[in-house]
Amino acid sequence: MLMKRSLLGTAIAALCITAASSVSAQEKVLNLYSARHYQTDEALYSNFTKQTGIKINRIEAGENELLERIKNEGANSPADVFITVDAARLAKADELNLFGRVNSKILDARIPAQLRTDDWYAFSTRARVIVYNKTAINPAEVQTYQDLANPRLKGKVCVRSGSHPYNLSLGASVLANTGEEKTAEWAKGLVANFARSPKGGDTDQIKAVAAGECGVALANSYYVARLMRSDKPEDKKIMDSVVVVWPNQKTTGTHVNISGGGMLKNAPNKEAAVKFLEYLSSDQAQAYFADGNNEWPVVKSVKITNPALEALGPFKAETINVGILAKNQAAVQKIYDRAGWQ
Repeated sequence: MLMKRSLLGTAIAALCITAASSVSAQEKVLNLYSARHYQTDEALYSNFTKQTGIKINRIEAGENELLERIKNEGANSPADVFITVDAARLAKADELNLFGRVNSKILDARIPAQLRTDDWYAFSTRARVIVYNKTAINPAEVQTYQDLANPRLKGKVCVRSGSHPYNLSLGASVLANTGEEKTAEWAKGLVANFARSPKGGDTDQIKAVAAGECGVALANSYYVARLMRSDKPEDKKIMDSVVVVWPNQKTTGTHVNISGGGMLKNAPNKEAAVKFLEYLSSDQAQAYFADGNNEWPVVKSVKITNPALEALGPFKAETINVGILAKNQAAVQKIYDRAGWQ
């Protein structure tokens, strides 16, 4: 009888150890679904593992593919955190009710109120700037987003597709600042000034301006900074031909968009998820967003050593909450469609 009790006790102890080990192992893993496609993020993730011992299992794909996957996986989804670029894409995840609420004093203290919602957080920002050809355009004529719709720029404006989130977010900013009627007038005037049908990405727009195919274009700041930091002679030649403008400095400020993420409501490793999100707001990670991918930290006290961002200089940024920008985008798409901005 004593031997049976001893064996039973040993078995129970072994089960307890196994269970504890299982929990411990679970806490050491983070399943990250990422729509950020930057090789420079590798160091960001490896540093997190070095600091915490938590291994990151990462799945990278387009945001639509990842969101569909998370939705289909349902309660059995292994995903802990979803990160992507642009407020619209984060809002889409929110609309699908995929995010879980995070209670973190660290995140609330470090991330400005306008750069977070109840369910997701911005961790870096990028500005939508105007780029013009220094020999073809009078700088006084391209100081605001509204200037790009002025008839004097007819046949001189290059942009990418109106359905792209970068331009939808810009339109959402214009809508929040000026109302639907003026936003519709702006979109119509902008389309009337196109030098060509929208095509390509932001870098293509900058190249077109440098080549004289158009006089002025819109681009996200990190594309500009990437060209500025390039050692390629052709990229240096491009940047020698163009000038960058911070739009709307005397009014609402330059439109900024974000890269961000949140914890998923069915996350199996919630503690690790919160630690990861808090890590992204740390000084080290924030500096890496700037130095690694030419984005600005959302934590203003963080010092950066990016020569391109320093060369671009300080600017007045808009203060619209990113959640409002995200919610406005469906209305903006309709405005663009009516204006013919495909």
